[in-house]
Amino acid sequence: MDTPLKINELGLPTDFSLESLISIKAHVPEDAMTAGLLGTERIGHGIRLREDGLIVTVGYLINEARDIWLSSQDGRAVPGYVVGNDFRSGLALIKPMMPLPGPAMHLGDSSCLGIGDTAFIVGSNEIDSQITKGYVVAKEEFAGRWEYVLDEAIFTTPPCENWSGTALVDSNGKLCGVGSLVIQGFEVGESRKTVNMFVPIDLLTPIIDELCEKGRRSAPPRPWLGILLNDENDELTVVGVYRDCPADKAGLRPGDIVVRVDDQPVYNLAHMFRTVWSLGDAGVDIPLLVLRKSSLQETTIKSAERGEFLRKGTLQ
Repeated sequence: MDTPLKINELGLPTDFSLESLISIKAHVPEDAMTAGLLGTERIGHGIRLREDGLIVTVGYLINEARDIWLSSQDGRAVPGYVVGNDFRSGLALIKPMMPLPGPAMHLGDSSCLGIGDTAFIVGSNEIDSQITKGYVVAKEEFAGRWEYVLDEAIFTTPPCENWSGTALVDSNGKLCGVGSLVIQGFEVGESRKTVNMFVPIDLLTPIIDELCEKGRRSAPPRPWLGILLNDENDELTVVGVYRDCPADKAGLRPGDIVVRVDDQPVYNLAHMFRTVWSLGDAGVDIPLLVLRKSSLQETTIKSAERGEFLRKGTLQ
């Protein structure tokens, strides 16, 4: 890990402020759908976007939260609530329920970050906020086993230990990405590195007003199955099925291997999810051919909207 540097050692604008970073603590009920996978106590960051207190963070931090607490850099803590959630990008907007003054971070253009460019990761440890100098090592497709695909995610190194909701800023101090994951063994040229994956802020910029007004993007929701898939050795294996969700009701089980979707062979996570989404909006039937214990079986899943199965927090 590189030693975090002070702002005046980095060449960032003098008006760049760590006070744009907000600490987030979310408490999720034990019976929430995502509790088993993501835990019931979630800690991360948010980035203040507007003077009215609007904050962006990575969605999994606050999904199904019973309560959310937001802390500023001066130690003040207030409860927060969810303004909007965008499952396509994986980002969410939240606000404090009481004033939490501080500067907003300027929005940047993630498309202007190139491979090899310097970028700064704004995060924190248990004592204070920090800025770590990093580099963009890749901009490429990312597919997550939880029915999630980004056409182009941003990958940086060296990795930041506390990555959830961290800010990725360019040399002008503008926000270009929101921290989502740390990935080990990521291929960079002929070597493998540990990297952070950031969601490009460009995915959020066009829909901020929609999320603030409606709580979601205006476009119809994509079909959701309620499964977790592993992509290994050219096989798409079901490794998890959410209870009482569409895939569960259709009889899918861990260990099933998805061979075809709507009679089309599927060859990786991104291809499978995009094939599912191409069949229509949430609610459409999804025909699958799966391999179960050496036997091919056909099944049809009545898809649904992901958000309908997430527990609503008391502050939402």
